[in-house]
Amino acid sequence: MDRRDLLTSALGGAAAALLAPSAWAATRRPPNFIVIQCDDMGYGDWGAAAKGAIRTPNLDRMARQGTTMTDFYAGANVCTPSRAAMLTGRYAVRTGLGHRVIMPNDKRVLPMSEKTIATALAPTHSSALVGKWHLGHTGSDWLPTRHGFDYYYGIPYSHDMKPLALYEARRGAETETSPADIATLQQKFCDKALEFIDSNRGRPFFLDLALSAPHLPAVPHPDFHGKSAAGPYGDVIEEIDSIVGRILARLKTLGIAGDTLVFFTSDNGPWFEGATGGLRQRKGGGGYDGGYRVPAVVWRPGTIPAGRRSDAIGMSIDFLPTFCAMAGVAPPAGVTIDGRDLSATLLRGAPTPHDGLLLFDDEDVVALRTQRWKLVTADYYRNYLLDLPARGYPQLYDMQKDPAESYSVAQRHPDVVADLTARIEAARSSFAPHRTQPSAIVGMRPPAALPPAAN
Repeated sequence: MDRRDLLTSALGGAAAALLAPSAWAATRRPPNFIVIQCDDMGYGDWGAAAKGAIRTPNLDRMARQGTTMTDFYAGANVCTPSRAAMLTGRYAVRTGLGHRVIMPNDKRVLPMSEKTIATALAPTHSSALVGKWHLGHTGSDWLPTRHGFDYYYGIPYSHDMKPLALYEARRGAETETSPADIATLQQKFCDKALEFIDSNRGRPFFLDLALSAPHLPAVPHPDFHGKSAAGPYGDVIEEIDSIVGRILARLKTLGIAGDTLVFFTSDNGPWFEGATGGLRQRKGGGGYDGGYRVPAVVWRPGTIPAGRRSDAIGMSIDFLPTFCAMAGVAPPAGVTIDGRDLSATLLRGAPTPHDGLLLFDDEDVVALRTQRWKLVTADYYRNYLLDLPARGYPQLYDMQKDPAESYSVAQRHPDVVADLTARIEAARSSFAPHRTQPSAIVGMRPPAALPPAAN
């Protein structure tokens, strides 16, 4: 029986309130937090879903020693809004970065008014972002060290964008740049992450290890070239798996594995390569899960239950409130946080704290996922983002029976359709003041030309 169980036994019914996650966190050392976030890794690119074409022994071991979240979603279906949502705990439309991906000639940046996980944890944790940033790269305030991080080593956007350089910055110090070689990037990111872990092993830390792979072009390190049966993309996934192994091994060697929560995930679904694991659509698609539902494995020996698979819905917007609760610090004041504290779900298998997750395509709400149901209201057809209900095609899916979203059951559950539709319309009205672009959904604004219905 651990300390918490002993206290619960002694305090009886009062223990549940006294030992809520935030209260419990205050009674012990705040944990370290590591998010290993891939770029465009598919839901089916690891473990048994990869069917032997890609070997991921370290991720498989991490899952056996931790908890796999089977119904976990990225904050968006492309990287800039997804990363903005993940770091702020807010749907990206609120941050001004909900519309498409920042390109090299783009002037948008994460506003200084936004509070990141690093900012929220600053009272207790040192912090680093190692890898891909992609939340702006112009002006005097774009660096992660201006957004709460103590250290940054990485690239400003995707590794297929030019010009590409590596930046190294420390809070209050001059920024250094060096050439970026795609083939060696992931190993350099891992090396810098390990250096940060080593130097902060005696105090709480937050590390966002934002790998820029397997985003195309897939260019594995020479040590991994030709190792996978799934071509260069598979080689890169196996390289990522080795990085996971190196990170977990270092935590064990330093004796801080039990003090460190590691969350492995991806920023969105796969692009032109990679496997969705049977989910419908891919990165940048409409409202179906293939672009949003991502790998999610949580690990902390002795704290996170081993070998568990949880279907409780969650999203990357939950990192900020969850980490704050586990660290015993208050979330940012005066800020609307859309995420929820998942600590009870992760620690004790409690149901999801969400009554629904909104899925955005750019700044448009295109779907709503509850624990059982999914209502998809917009999808792409011939370059149009169509309003599906307006076309007479209401798309309601029972996600417990049909996770591939193949057969709508809208006609059999009109009450569910009505409820979820009303909630989506309310969300659209709520987020309307935050939009930077008009809606792209045909039917919500007059289109230049309406495509005919298919025969």
